[in-house]
Amino acid sequence: MNWENIAGQENLKKLLRDSITENRVSHAQLFVGKEGYGTLPMVLAYAKEIFSRENEHAASKVEHLNHLDLHFSFPVYTDNKNSLSKNKFEEFREMILASPYASYDDWTAFLDSENKQLFISADEVDDQNQKFSLKSYEGGTKILIVWRADKMNIAASNKFLKFLEEPPAKTVILLTAESTNDILPTILSRTQVVEVPRIHDQDLENYLKKSFSVSEEKAREIVHEAQGNLNDAIKLLQTGNKTDEFEKLFVQWVRDAFMVKKKPQFLKSIIMWAREIAGWNREKQKNFLNYCSEIFRLALLQNYQSEPLVYKRIDANGFNWTGFSKFISGANIESILEEINTADLHLTRNGNPKIIWTDLGIKLSRHIHKNS
Repeated sequence: MNWENIAGQENLKKLLRDSITENRVSHAQLFVGKEGYGTLPMVLAYAKEIFSRENEHAASKVEHLNHLDLHFSFPVYTDNKNSLSKNKFEEFREMILASPYASYDDWTAFLDSENKQLFISADEVDDQNQKFSLKSYEGGTKILIVWRADKMNIAASNKFLKFLEEPPAKTVILLTAESTNDILPTILSRTQVVEVPRIHDQDLENYLKKSFSVSEEKAREIVHEAQGNLNDAIKLLQTGNKTDEFEKLFVQWVRDAFMVKKKPQFLKSIIMWAREIAGWNREKQKNFLNYCSEIFRLALLQNYQSEPLVYKRIDANGFNWTGFSKFISGANIESILEEINTADLHLTRNGNPKIIWTDLGIKLSRHIHKNS
């Protein structure tokens, strides 16, 4: 990953390059931000720069993720009584080379492991300790990249703390995480935290137009919805006919929610709606939740006469967008979005999707009538 291939983040790029030039590279750094903001691409470009300053021929090896002094730890599931990253490295390498902005959910889907728990284990830390006790192959720096360090279990965190406190000479440890909430305070205190902010809208728009030849109008629509997340933006580009499918099911949900108050027989329709969505893979279900959240927010803006900010409306199948928007207000928007976020959390934690979607479908019928 080259610096110029990273969307935006110019200030952070300069900060990292300057730290190498001025010999201020901290031995342990934690990059905090969503994968779609560019945490891993930033770390890979940083590692490539460090190696290239020592050996000009190292760049291509890092680009292909096969540099012998570059090591990775990442969440995996237990297989044959062990859970070591090296057992799934080829899969991880394939995913990252294809999509360096890929998320934890993408990794779960890539492994087809939605019903398995992925984590970084104590055995994994032991394995890395053993690797780093050896001399580097090229005689220079050795780098460990821990992708999603917030997925370490307690045993792994305690062992990793010792590794941080007494790292081998010429060792650089680069961790990534979405947040610091699930990382031991003692680990945080021993790392230099690097905040990776969301990508600026203009930088994201420019990237989409340059890399995917997207029209300006389409790029702006995607940028509004992606909220500075390139991974989400790329998925929005790729959904194509999924958007029509999402729109159809959203309209069905809203119409059933309105009708069920007066005609309880529409409850059956909501249950069938929930079963259909529950049959999708988890990533698609979460994408639909994001779509629903965005539509409700846009309806709120429409209701409060902020039409210039409403970049997308639903007008298919005779749907009355203006009439629907009048039912989304300060009286219910918070409750609706909270229920969607709760459903997303339960899906992440491998809850039963049929129960999650049926519960969400019914709850909308209650909230949507709380019109101010």
